Amino acid sequence: MEPMLVGETSKYRAELNDLILELAQRASGFRRSLRPGVATPLANLVREMNCYYSNLIEGHDTHPVDIERALRDDYSDDPLKRDLQREARAHINVQAWIDAGGLTGRAVTAAGLCETHKRFCDELPEDLLWVEDPETKERVHVVGGDLRTRDVKVGRHIPVSPGGLERFLARFEEAYSNLGKTSSILAAACGHHRLLWIHPFMDGNGRVARLMSHALLVEQLDSGGVWSVARGLARREAEYKQHLRAADSPRHGDLDGRGSLSEKALADFARFFLGVCLDQVKFMEGLVEPGRLERRIRAWAEDAIQRDELQPHGDRVLEVILYRGELARGEVAGLVGVGERQARRITASLINAGIVTSDGPRAPLHLAFPARLAPRLMPGLFPDSAFEEQDRK
Repeated sequence: MEPMLVGETSKYRAELNDLILELAQRASGFRRSLRPGVATPLANLVREMNCYYSNLIEGHDTHPVDIERALRDDYSDDPLKRDLQREARAHINVQAWIDAGGLTGRAVTAAGLCETHKRFCDELPEDLLWVEDPETKERVHVVGGDLRTRDVKVGRHIPVSPGGLERFLARFEEAYSNLGKTSSILAAACGHHRLLWIHPFMDGNGRVARLMSHALLVEQLDSGGVWSVARGLARREAEYKQHLRAADSPRHGDLDGRGSLSEKALADFARFFLGVCLDQVKFMEGLVEPGRLERRIRAWAEDAIQRDELQPHGDRVLEVILYRGELARGEVAGLVGVGERQARRITASLINAGIVTSDGPRAPLHLAFPARLAPRLMPGLFPDSAFEEQDRK
């Protein structure tokens, strides 16, 4: 499994360090640029987006609106669609736990990885806890948090035998723990491949690897979860999987590091992974740039008022919430010059539209970014094709 990291003396390290520095600066600048009240709803939507793309990489296409419905316990009558909704909800809940600090300081530990897998599997429907052995066609039950007990083959790669899993995970934990900030960010890339190379679980390894990398990036970059590498990996899925396969390859001669595996291939994967991270930060920066976001919200509100989906003056209330971060319900009437009854109607129409949320009937109003409005408010966040299909229905 060595090398675990691209070493400090490697000829590839300087370029990777430059990428890491740019990523750290860009991610920090983006987080600081967000208006009060925007970071939380953005992180909530990005969590749904991360789930959508991570599951898409695994071949599970769950519509963004169906994911959002699952979070409200609104499940489809179709058994297959309902199972995928529950899978999506499981992924989002695990990421919410990570974003709240559930894996801080232990994302690369064997215990942390097993807990991540268990939390995900514990919420899955029974039908999704069975996998078929491609060789024997036998159906095998997946137990959350348990290391696999049989040999597997992933493409041309034959992962570690069950008897060696604990030993390899111990080396994984040793290699990626207690690193400096630069090396920890690099570990989000290098460790991503090495965990998949070990393949510790019978199923769910891809999701656990992406969640582990997400946890490291959130912790080391203090990103607030307002961007996601999963979107970039899914949009470049062929490259992603090609780089993963290449990094499985053995060392190519004496100039290719000193480990059993290719240092160059690992460096290439790390460069690709970090580049995808940087692309996603830049994409989100442009997407929520204050002037652009404000114009899209205003345009949607004006259209919604024309369609009678939003009460008149709702656009003004929305604009104030966007600038302040929150608005007390009692301020709505005076803000737009209407009576209390009409103010309640305006508030209700904003909440019903999903663009505003509140923790209770007396709690302040906050901005929200519902998935169904993503094409208008956050164009490009999800594939247009998903919403085109919804429109046809």
